[in-house]
Amino acid sequence: MTSDILSSAISTAANILSPHGPPAAAVTAAAKTYAPGDFSVHFFLQLAVILLACRVVGWLGKTLLAQPQVVGEMIAGVVLGPSLLGLVFPDFTAALFPPQTKNVLYVGAQFGVGLYMFMVGTSFQAGHFKSKAKSAFAVSLSGIVAPFLIAVAITPFLLTVPGLFAKGISQANATLFLGACIALTAFPMLARIIKETGLSNSSLGTLSLTAGAFDDAASWCVLAVVLATFGAGPGVAVLAIGGGLLFALFVIFVGRPLLKPLGRMVERRGEMSLTMLAVVLMLFCMAAFVMDAVGIHAIFGGFILGTAMPRGKFVDELKKKVEPIAVVLLLPMFFTYSGLNTRMDMVNSPQLLLIAGGILVASIVAKGVACYAAARLCGEDNRTALGIGALMNSRGLMELIIINIGLQKGIIGPTLFSMLVLMAIVTTVMASPLFEAVYGRKARASGELGALGDVSPAE
Repeated sequence: MTSDILSSAISTAANILSPHGPPAAAVTAAAKTYAPGDFSVHFFLQLAVILLACRVVGWLGKTLLAQPQVVGEMIAGVVLGPSLLGLVFPDFTAALFPPQTKNVLYVGAQFGVGLYMFMVGTSFQAGHFKSKAKSAFAVSLSGIVAPFLIAVAITPFLLTVPGLFAKGISQANATLFLGACIALTAFPMLARIIKETGLSNSSLGTLSLTAGAFDDAASWCVLAVVLATFGAGPGVAVLAIGGGLLFALFVIFVGRPLLKPLGRMVERRGEMSLTMLAVVLMLFCMAAFVMDAVGIHAIFGGFILGTAMPRGKFVDELKKKVEPIAVVLLLPMFFTYSGLNTRMDMVNSPQLLLIAGGILVASIVAKGVACYAAARLCGEDNRTALGIGALMNSRGLMELIIINIGLQKGIIGPTLFSMLVLMAIVTTVMASPLFEAVYGRKARASGELGALGDVSPAE
């Protein structure tokens, strides 16, 4: 009797990750479906593994490569996917991340990245656009035009390779999307690098940050156009572009004044109450809903709303209460969801390897060389121009967001997605060391810049 109970307990434990729901069809032999409890069991185990992997890989990246925590988390997402863990331990990966549970992880990933972009919006400073607007515009314009020229040149060839772009996509849409991917500079990542390298109050830092913000805005506008036109007729485009524009105008010109009393309430109280926090999170969810509903993406809603939040004590309290959870707990789900869609094994032929290498080199040259040349034409010295070119090549999280949208909307296939993930990681990892080599090291030796600061996990 005891042995039967023990045997049953062992059998039950061994099948914890198996589906326990009713059969998928009215046939006894049909495979079982996942019951609600199965999704819960998988989700919590997945989240534990994700957090462990992100912390460990992030720590290794910080310790061995002097990279920000977020860069390690980007890499951790790929490590947990089919490109590494799934390749070495396919059965374990299949049991941990079964396809049926990916939708749950997707929702958590969208919530995490949307909330993160909301917090990025609260840090948005209009002053960066004013002090160096003219030079930054020249650098930014070159960093947009050159990538789109590269996209115009290589997209016709890429369209002939099966599986890179969606079937039936127009050359114009494919070119616009690829151009946006190459032109993108990750504004939050760039801001973190500038802060860590001691450039926050320098001319180079202001110029790079302003140009990066321009590039980001331009890339997102192009993506919005592609998403709007890559749909089911003109109605989709009108709803997406018109709805997105109206929402942005409403938040900026109507929402900001309406939100100011919230800021005054927090200033008087000296802290943000839980009721106030609930109101803010409700507004974030509604903003994300509106942008998703009109056919753009939830992150736009979060970011736009964030820019309208009252500054000062209000934002300080909001960051204290929300940012740790968004960055430490929720955002890693997005990196892992991206990693689960990354199939480096699909880049499995000499032709595809050459294409991946070509896209990487073209992306680095298009941004780095073009921004360097523009900075020189604007009167910057050679070393400063090289530093700008190095910083502007950082793509980071924003690149993962844009290509995930492209994959979800059916614009690109898994193979091109994997190539662009590789490009995002390499260009982000190389940004800080390259900057130190061409500018930072000499500037620190001369006392122009201070010692490198500690890397914060916040971004």
